[in-house]
Amino acid sequence: MSAPVRFGLWYDFRNPAPAQFSFEDLYAEYLRQIAWAESLGFESVWLTEHHFVEDGYTPSPLVIAAAIGERTRTMRIGTNLMLLPLADPVRLAEDAATLSILTRGRFDLGVGLGYREVEFDYFKRDLKHRPSLMEEGVDILRQAWSGQPVRMHGKRYRVNDLPVRPVPASVPKILMGGMAPPAIARAARLGDGFLSTGGIGHDVYIEALAAAGKPRSAGAIYAGHWGIIAPDPEAEARKVAPYALYQTNAYVAWGAFGPPDQVPLFPDGATALRDGLYEVWDGATAVRELVSLLTAYPEIRDVHFWAQLPGEPIEQGSARIEYMATHVLPQVRAALAARG
Repeated sequence: MSAPVRFGLWYDFRNPAPAQFSFEDLYAEYLRQIAWAESLGFESVWLTEHHFVEDGYTPSPLVIAAAIGERTRTMRIGTNLMLLPLADPVRLAEDAATLSILTRGRFDLGVGLGYREVEFDYFKRDLKHRPSLMEEGVDILRQAWSGQPVRMHGKRYRVNDLPVRPVPASVPKILMGGMAPPAIARAARLGDGFLSTGGIGHDVYIEALAAAGKPRSAGAIYAGHWGIIAPDPEAEARKVAPYALYQTNAYVAWGAFGPPDQVPLFPDGATALRDGLYEVWDGATAVRELVSLLTAYPEIRDVHFWAQLPGEPIEQGSARIEYMATHVLPQVRAALAARG
């Protein structure tokens, strides 16, 4: 194992109807849960971004990241992921640098292409321009954190010797996500790591590292895992089924897994759990499967799980968090340490 693996939680701050809480109370509860999870031994927290979603899918992950930074001490804070083609990359560089300063180097910036037409239409971006917006955006981010003036005369951006400050002592890693081979290849070529979703793309990423002239040891995978881990998987599956159906079908309808007219919605929660990205495990199975995954892919630096699914009672998510902290993560860490 090339480096210790961190385990973390993933949040989208969605609050679908019928809402249990106001957004004010939901945010407060999630922030308390995150600080509590750090005390249990979770080492990272990950935030994601979408806009114009009825259930409030968080549009402002960096604001939330700053709040988390104030409530935690050692937990790394990352985005999985932000939609770089929609952002002003200079402004994003400033915000990410400020977060790195506030958290004393605990922030990592994960970015992806995005795919929802409503977002690109409002922000006046062309979906066809996503690759060039991404590549030029990453270049601008790196220049902005170099301490040298930013210069870009590209297809999408023109920046003329702009001094961007402050420059953080610890520069955020730029992690890049995607499920399609071109996006994964871009992560291997330009990123400091690859953000995977549901185990998709690990082998493609390793092949892309070689194609980019990089050794496998240079790779880093940050794995967004859709595991549901509880002492009684069948009972837990029944409890989470409606929330899994809601979460999965929203992504299908948005086009996350391909054109919506070509990817059918799941008919029910049980099918979503069985045939979607989820894994429903008890503790012993989770230990076995995670050790196997991390042994097969020593590039994995972080594995993070949805804290709870959209609309799911927070106490259900907290019960799984505590179960993982006591019955899964210590055993996985011990097994990996024993293997060297």
